[in-house]
Amino acid sequence: MSNELKTPYEQGNKNQTTTWAECIAWYEALARRYPGVLHFDVVGTSDAGLPIHAGVVSGDGVFERQRIKDEGRPVFFNNNGIHPGEPEGVDACMALVRDFCTDPVRLAALGKTVFLFVPLYNVDGSINRADTSRVNQDGPEQFGFRGNSRHLDLNRDFVKCDSLTAQVFNKLFTAWDPDVMVDTHTSNGADYPYTMTLIHTQTDKLGGALGRFLQSTMLPHMFAEMARRGWPTCPYVNPVKDSPDHGIAEFLETPRFSTGFAALHHTIGFMPETHMLKPFADRYDSMRALVETALDFTVAQAATIQALRRAVRDEGKTRREWPVHWAMDAAKPSTFPFRGYAATYTPSTLGNYTRLSYDRSAPWERDIAYFNSFPADIVVATPRAYVLPQAWREVVERLQWNGVAMTRIEADRVEEVRCYRIVSVDSRANAYEGHMFHDDVQLEAFTQAVTLRAGDWIIELDQDMARYAIETLEPQGHDSFFRWGFFNSVLEKKEAYSDYVFEDHAAELLRDEPALKAKFEAWKAANPALLSDQCAVLDFIFANCARYVEPEWRRYPVLSVM
Repeated sequence: MSNELKTPYEQGNKNQTTTWAECIAWYEALARRYPGVLHFDVVGTSDAGLPIHAGVVSGDGVFERQRIKDEGRPVFFNNNGIHPGEPEGVDACMALVRDFCTDPVRLAALGKTVFLFVPLYNVDGSINRADTSRVNQDGPEQFGFRGNSRHLDLNRDFVKCDSLTAQVFNKLFTAWDPDVMVDTHTSNGADYPYTMTLIHTQTDKLGGALGRFLQSTMLPHMFAEMARRGWPTCPYVNPVKDSPDHGIAEFLETPRFSTGFAALHHTIGFMPETHMLKPFADRYDSMRALVETALDFTVAQAATIQALRRAVRDEGKTRREWPVHWAMDAAKPSTFPFRGYAATYTPSTLGNYTRLSYDRSAPWERDIAYFNSFPADIVVATPRAYVLPQAWREVVERLQWNGVAMTRIEADRVEEVRCYRIVSVDSRANAYEGHMFHDDVQLEAFTQAVTLRAGDWIIELDQDMARYAIETLEPQGHDSFFRWGFFNSVLEKKEAYSDYVFEDHAAELLRDEPALKAKFEAWKAANPALLSDQCAVLDFIFANCARYVEPEWRRYPVLSVM
C-alpha cells in the first residue's frame, strides 16, 4: 500500500490518533482519487464555526440522496468522534473507507447498501487536544476533549439540540433515514477481560417485531461473529452494585443519546464501547471488527430490516396507545456468561474507607444476572393529533428537523381537547447539560373547550414520524421537550397580591366559592403546621380560587385532539 493511502494511525506507532485537520485533508484527497466510490463534503457548521463533514460510499457511484431513497437502497450510518477522547472509531472508519476505495471485492460486498459516515462529529472538541482529560484511559498519546465549544456533551444533546452540531445531525439523520447506525465510543467503569462491550437500542423500547428481531437474531449473530473474529464481546458493563459479580443492567439509552434518538426514527442503533484499560491498538482493531460485523449483517439482512421498519411505522399510524417511559424489571433478570476478574476490597490509604480493585491474576467465568427486561411503565392514549401553539418556535423547529408532518390552522376555531395540568415537577438541583432537567413529572388530565388560533400547528399522528412526536410532546416521556425545560414559563404564575389587602378578600372568596372552601378545609387538615404562615395560607387560596385563576398557569401548552 502506498504511504499516501495509509491513515495517520497506520503511519504512526499504533498509539496515535489523527488530528481533525489530518483527517479531513486525508478524506478529501481520497475522494479526489476515487470519485466513483467516495463522495465527501461539508454538511454544516459547528458552534465554533468549523465545518462538519460527512461521506458516502457507494458500490456503483450513486451518491444522490433522493435517488437512493427512491430506489429503497439500504443505508448504514457510522458516526465517529462524538467524544473526541474516544477516537478509535475515527481511525478505524478511515481505514474501512480506504479499503472500499482500493479493494473491489470489499466494495462489491456492499451491494446496493450505502455506507454513510461522519468522520469526526464533535469537531470543536477534537481541536482541544491534550493527554489529560481521560483520567483512566490507556492511550492514545493525545486526543480531543468530550465537551464542544459550549462545554456540552453532544451525546446528551440529540433531542434538545442546544448545539448547532446536533441540529446538523438531526437534519442529516432525517434526510438519510439510516436503517442501522453504529456510533463509536470508549467505556469507563469496571475492569474485565473484554476489549469490546456493546450498548444496543434497548429491545423492549425499540418494540414490536423490530425489537424482537434485534433481540433474537441480530444481537446473537453479532456476539458470535465478534467471538469468531477474536474479539469476544459482552453487553455494556453497567453493574447493578459495585462490580459485575452481582449482575449487570442493560443501558436504557433514552433519546438524549444517539441510539435512543435513532429509535425515535425506528433505526437500529449500536454504541460500541471499547474498554479504556486496553491498549489503543486493541481498541482500534476491535472497533473495526464491530463496525464491519454490523455492516455485513445489515447488507445480508437489509430487506428484512427495511420491511420491519416499514411495518412498525405503518403500525404506529393506527396505535391506540403509545408507551413513553420504560423501567427495568428487577424481578426478571436473565443471565449472561461473563468473564471477570475477582473484586477485592482493601483499606484505602487516602481515607477511612474500603476501596474496590480488581485482581487480574484471579480471572473467573460464570453466568451472572443480566437485567435486560424494560417494560413500559407509562403508556398514553393516542390522540388523533396534537395542537402546538405557534408561539413555541423552538419546538416547531425541532419537529421539522426530524421530518414530523405538520399543517397550520387556517382560521380560529373552538375545539374540545385533552389538556394536562402540571401538578408537580421534581427538578435537578444543579444544571444538567445547560438545563434544569425535570426528573419527575406529575400530571392531571382533563378536557376543555379551547380556542385554536390561526397559525397554530396541527400534528396528525397517522404519519411515519408519530413516535418522534409522541415521545417528545408527551411531558412524561424520558426526554420530552417539557423535561428539558422548553415550556418552563408556564410553571410561573404571572400575577400576585398584596397580603394586607387580599386577607379580607380571601375570606370573601371562601364564602362565595364552596369548592374552594372544601379544598381549603382539606388543606388545613393536612397541613396544620402551615396555618401560622400567612404566605402559605393566602398562596393556597389565591392559587386555587376560581375568581383569579390564570388558565395558562401550569397548563401544558401542547393540546391533544382525541
